[in-house]
Amino acid sequence: MDVICLRPAGWHSCPVANDSERPAPIEPDLDELVGEWLTVPDVAERLGLPLAAVRTMLQDREVLGVRRGERRVVSIPARFFGASGPLPELPGTFTVLSDGGMRDEEILRWLFTPDETLPAPGAPIDSLHAGFKTEIRRRAMETAF
Repeated sequence: MDVICLRPAGWHSCPVANDSERPAPIEPDLDELVGEWLTVPDVAERLGLPLAAVRTMLQDREVLGVRRGERRVVSIPARFFGASGPLPELPGTFTVLSDGGMRDEEILRWLFTPDETLPAPGAPIDSLHAGFKTEIRRRAMETAF
């Protein structure tokens, strides 16, 4: 990857030495697994909150977001929210999985991958919505460690 940089001779293309440090784009099938995504302004409008409050939710890991699409817009899965806001079961589940070494994209993939052995039909996120927090956390611990 090259960027435009200024040297004494004028503007020209320069190689970027640390291009390997850029995060890899999320895999395309994550879009299919998650289904509906919300941008930060969408979440703010839906919950009646200022943008800063939604960004704080992301910083505090109440919800996870990934950069997606051509413009790399921060997007949050819509199923992370119930009628009154973010699901309260999510932060602890995120912690268990990230402590086990999973990156955010891997956590999202785990939460949205269907599993026929779960107590509620669908993916772990569906079981969280159905009230099976303890079972999902137990499985998260098994997966992460």
